[in-house]
Amino acid sequence: MRCKVLVYVFLLTLKKHVSPTEIQAGPNTNATLPCNVTFPLSVTGDIINKSLIEVNWTRNDSDIASFGKAPADIKEGFSWNTSDFVNGDFSLTILRASLNVQGVYECTVSYNSIMLHFSNVTFSILASPTLSIPQQWVVLETKSQLECYADGFYPPPVSFSWTRDGQEIPSTKMVDSEETADGYYRAVDNLTFYPSREDQNATFGCKVLHSGSYQELDFQVNITYLPSVKLSVMPSSSNNIPLTLHCDVESFYPEEMSVSWFQNGTVLPEPPDTENNPDGTYRTRRYYTLSPEQRGQGGKVECAVNQPGVQQPALGSVYLNELDREDEALVLTKSAKASVAMMCISIVLVFLLCFGFSWRRRDEKQKSLSVSGIILPPRAIVGQKGRVTVSIEGRRVDRVQTAWFLNDTPISDTSLTGTSKANFNCLYNPLTTIHLPYGLTLTSPVSEKGPLLPSRGEMGYYKLHTEGPLHSSGSATQQLVSSLTFIPQISIHKGAVFKCQVFYLGKEKIVAERVSEKFTILSAPEVSEIQLAETPNDSDIMSLTVRASHFHPDIITFRWFCEGGELSPVASQASSSPRPNSDGFFSAFSQCKLPRSELEMGGTKVWVSVHHIALKQPVTRETRGFIKRPCVSEIVGSTSSPDQALTLGCEITDFYPPNISVTWLKLREGEQDDREEEVIEGGEMWGPIQTQPKLFRASATLKRNITNQEKKERGGGIVCRVEHCSLQEPIERQWRNGDIVAPSIPASISVYWSSEGVGVFSLLLKGGHPKVKLLWAAGGPTLSPLVSNDTEEIGDDGQRELKSVCALERSTQPPSQTDKQLEKRRNGHSIKTKAAITDPNIQGIEYIDEDGENNNIDRDEETKSDVYENSDEEQEEDSGALHINRVNLKRGPRENERARLRVCVEITHPALKLPVYRTWTEPNEENSST
Repeated sequence: MRCKVLVYVFLLTLKKHVSPTEIQAGPNTNATLPCNVTFPLSVTGDIINKSLIEVNWTRNDSDIASFGKAPADIKEGFSWNTSDFVNGDFSLTILRASLNVQGVYECTVSYNSIMLHFSNVTFSILASPTLSIPQQWVVLETKSQLECYADGFYPPPVSFSWTRDGQEIPSTKMVDSEETADGYYRAVDNLTFYPSREDQNATFGCKVLHSGSYQELDFQVNITYLPSVKLSVMPSSSNNIPLTLHCDVESFYPEEMSVSWFQNGTVLPEPPDTENNPDGTYRTRRYYTLSPEQRGQGGKVECAVNQPGVQQPALGSVYLNELDREDEALVLTKSAKASVAMMCISIVLVFLLCFGFSWRRRDEKQKSLSVSGIILPPRAIVGQKGRVTVSIEGRRVDRVQTAWFLNDTPISDTSLTGTSKANFNCLYNPLTTIHLPYGLTLTSPVSEKGPLLPSRGEMGYYKLHTEGPLHSSGSATQQLVSSLTFIPQISIHKGAVFKCQVFYLGKEKIVAERVSEKFTILSAPEVSEIQLAETPNDSDIMSLTVRASHFHPDIITFRWFCEGGELSPVASQASSSPRPNSDGFFSAFSQCKLPRSELEMGGTKVWVSVHHIALKQPVTRETRGFIKRPCVSEIVGSTSSPDQALTLGCEITDFYPPNISVTWLKLREGEQDDREEEVIEGGEMWGPIQTQPKLFRASATLKRNITNQEKKERGGGIVCRVEHCSLQEPIERQWRNGDIVAPSIPASISVYWSSEGVGVFSLLLKGGHPKVKLLWAAGGPTLSPLVSNDTEEIGDDGQRELKSVCALERSTQPPSQTDKQLEKRRNGHSIKTKAAITDPNIQGIEYIDEDGENNNIDRDEETKSDVYENSDEEQEEDSGALHINRVNLKRGPRENERARLRVCVEITHPALKLPVYRTWTEPNEENSST
């Protein structure tokens, strides 16, 4: 009993109490919890019996894994290697660690019911934050805030610090963290400052400290310069005529801005156009013409300038009632000035009479006209009518005439001109006159830049309007309004200006000339649906692509969103300058990527918004869910008998969503590039049936009776067209019309030998569609391909007959390159007649034989072979000659023994499942005699 107690005391001293260990791992990674034991020999002896080992892992008094008396058990999400137990390694591995597996793990190891080891391991998740800076606009010298987001970190807390050009801004502080739905934390910190001009190109940084490690994100701020806004009016002498306002916006930045017009709180539209200032800022002037009805409403008119990052727009305002009083005063002032002018004219009449009465009248008319600037349309939209206007005031505007120009090209009214291209007649003479299409003429010489003219076949729409003269109340002046309505086209009006010249009827002298500012032509983009496709290098990642086309100008913005925030595109043609097409329009695309699992489960909604200056509201496109491109098999036709209907079908597999369309089309007969002629009704589709959670398949069939006419045509065909939302272009499979009929094949090859030792082998095949293919070969143990002559005719029974003839000569020793050509030239090696092709056994077959009876034929002119082996010179082919193939047979072990000659022909045809072979073998008697 005393010895037993001593043994237990000794074993207890072997137990190792390991101090607690801390293990940290990132989310979704594997982590190993150590538990190692050294077995004493006094307990285990020389051999460790694995059946006596007991291991138990627990976490927070809950069993995780056990091994021993009961069957081994381990929870899902954990693993261990039981084969390492005999080495004392009882470590536990956590698979794809998450927050819910954190805690204190206890490892207990016993051997033969004696506890040898006990240790604690504390496991926790360490997730570093992800930094993001939302793009923000700040206002120059105005209190502004920058925000820095830290997302997805664990455990809290984090501390933020800010830098400017590498210099730390003293604002480090601990920020409260907010727990998200997935158990991780997010925090946000704000930096308040007053932006200056020096901050425009400065690099700011957001630095976050988490669990002893730093992360930093650098960025630059966008600074908005507030403009000065002044609203003015064009002079007007009456309340019953349109009133023109212009809004001067000075010293603003950036260039992207918009101006809105309000009357008594109601929004009025406006056009964009800017110019550069020497200090790098921009300036612009915007006009708006109030109709007599709007002017009669009175009240306050405001010009509001909106800029990025500015909550309250800069305003300029004017009260119409005050303007009317100024106009009345202005009318009185003009009358007084007119009286003074008349008095002055009376004083200098004597002086003017010296130079002639005509000079006085012309000078009077020139001075009495008041011409406004050219007023452009608020928005010049491609394909929509716009109008430019000039207002002329004077005492005799009824005798005033205007001429409009596009750049330096005169414009005439083309609103009633036809669009036929036959009207195009351009006679070019740089010194006299240029006649341009559709009513445009140019009488001045061509400038260095060249006039802006429509290209051949384009139609420029212009309509001239003249309103007036209108008599102003309380004044002797009259008003004339000249307008030009046009349809903007990029190829014609991009970068152009309008010019208006004012002169009197019958006079060539130009009284006044006004030139408009350059105007921007707008075209709203056409936005496609979001296209989903698999990434070539990673099938688990889906790319989402949206395309915008037919827009102008080229500045366009794509913004991707999903539930929870904004996405960053991985590829975008909009980030660089898109290139215009031949019509001057731009196209661009944007792409982002997401895991396939998120799209397949339908838990993530993705959308994209497209912003362009021609759009009043952004265009939005949303995903339609997971999309998989279908696989379409070739068309298979089947029929049990010639009198029954023909059934065509093809398989459509592995597509999603299940909505799919199948159309059957009939093709014209004959050519390869047949166009579809008509849609065939009666097609059926079985399915779609689900094969996998997000995959479907279907079968498309078509039953139709082939008419006798179609059988005779043996042309045309049927097309199966498959359309699906994943396809930019439909998938088409084609089946050619025509019966597949096997030919009639003889049982053996016909053989004829000449006295020269040339063998003629022939084969006659009848019928069959399409044409059969033949391959001749000859040799001994191995075969070599031969050259044959084939002719095709129609027999007496109306069937196709294909006659193939192959001639060969045996040889036991291959000749040299020089001897072979000389021998061919000497003996000819040709059968000089077509009769051998049709029937080698009939009379009239003439073989070339020096020692035979047919040696009276001129070899040099009629029997020379058209092809010499290893000859670099091509000779004219004799269509009447039958090519002689030379077959080399090696000798056997004995000198008088050689291999037996074999001649084989391979017959292939679509109606034959396998090729058919016909073989002729040289008899033993002939071989021995030789």
